[in-house]
Amino acid sequence: MTSMMSITDLHVKFGTPFGSLEAVRGVSLEIPSGSSVGVVGESGSGKTVMCRAAMGLLSGSNVQRSGKVMFDGKELSAMSRDQVRNEFGTGMSMIFQDPMTALNPVRRIGTQLSESLRVRLGMDKKAAMARSAELLSFVRIPDPEAMLKKFPYQLSGGMRQRVMIAIAISCNPKLLFADEPTTALDVTVQAQILQLLSDLRRDLKMS
Repeated sequence: MTSMMSITDLHVKFGTPFGSLEAVRGVSLEIPSGSSVGVVGESGSGKTVMCRAAMGLLSGSNVQRSGKVMFDGKELSAMSRDQVRNEFGTGMSMIFQDPMTALNPVRRIGTQLSESLRVRLGMDKKAAMARSAELLSFVRIPDPEAMLKKFPYQLSGGMRQRVMIAIAISCNPKLLFADEPTTALDVTVQAQILQLLSDLRRDLKMS
């Protein structure tokens, strides 16, 4: 099985007024194509930092990163953040923590979902909205046309997370990072979200 991503001896340090803080220390892992890989650790152990570093989303003069990150046969760790964004913007995506706060509270769901389609894929407004409705249906949200017109405060936690998943898969990524995708959800909804992610990985052939 080919590798979608490999991480070798990844270290991430942050400069602080009190000295250097090592948030990630010597992480190595392999993500085979089409597979699911889980990273287990308590809060504050560096899981989110590791994901962001692997995606090239960490920047700033106080960030020190070392190690090797390969994605789909190319080395990300030698590229700048802009280079990674330009080349792999549609190759990788992430479901961010806490669906209760991840969405912009003053923008309608349709606006937030269609934005990445217009920016990344160059769709016009009408096509992006039509595709947004398809994506909402794909993540099993009933009446997607009505959902496009709603604001986040009108949605339950589970529905917000489904919207976040729709945004994350909107540009057909090969690799999807899910950063604690069931945070703040009740047990029944957690099971539904995990099953949805498993089904999407299979149907979309993602890792």
